[in-house]
Amino acid sequence: MTGWCDHCLGAAPLNYMAMLRFDAPRLGLSGPLEGTGEMAKLLLDAGAPVNGNPGESETPLMTAASYGDADVAKVLIAAGADVDALASPDAGGVRSGSALLHAAVFGMTDVLDAVVSAGAKVRSLVEAAAAGDLTGWPIAAADAEERLRALIMAADHQRFAVIDALLEAGAPIDGIDPAWGRQALCVAAEHGRPASVRHLLERGADPAATDGEGRTPVDLCQGELRYLPGPHHDEVLALLTAALEAP
Repeated sequence: MTGWCDHCLGAAPLNYMAMLRFDAPRLGLSGPLEGTGEMAKLLLDAGAPVNGNPGESETPLMTAASYGDADVAKVLIAAGADVDALASPDAGGVRSGSALLHAAVFGMTDVLDAVVSAGAKVRSLVEAAAAGDLTGWPIAAADAEERLRALIMAADHQRFAVIDALLEAGAPIDGIDPAWGRQALCVAAEHGRPASVRHLLERGADPAATDGEGRTPVDLCQGELRYLPGPHHDEVLALLTAALEAP
């Protein structure tokens, strides 16, 4: 259980269980991996600390958020996991970030929705956009980079009303986040979000736009560049191809 990039000293069993479903293909395990939530509950019943061991850089809930295991996340939340805990400043995932921000950054919408439903604190406009509710957040007062970053998060998590509100507030639909190099249509394509891709294209997004590394949405939708597995990349590719071929 050593050598994991965000657990350089080795993953504790509960954190390892939170990563297992995502990493199953890399470990040579075929088919959908079931039972991780049940195994997490057994580990908790056996005494595994729900918020991890002292000194660990992130909690098991943050690991579940990064790797997208909603079953494990819900078991942890039901067992009393601290939904507002923050990772250490030198964590390998999202430094000083909450479970909510981990899920937002890595595109794990099911876990994001679970921690929001559990009452997790929303700390920024960007997190609010990922969660799909800008109520109480003054969009006009945010700086241009924050609005752009929020737009990218909204596109990733398919929050269409938020996308429209941010575009109306001046967020550039084809803008590239200067800090992270991310771009709304590229992220939606990479993560296989056909509804977001369609929504952005209908609002004038350039299907040939690039991210900070010069990669197009089509590049990111195909082959080894895909980050998240899923069944929807072919639909995304068809949408992008049609947009590129349109007169």
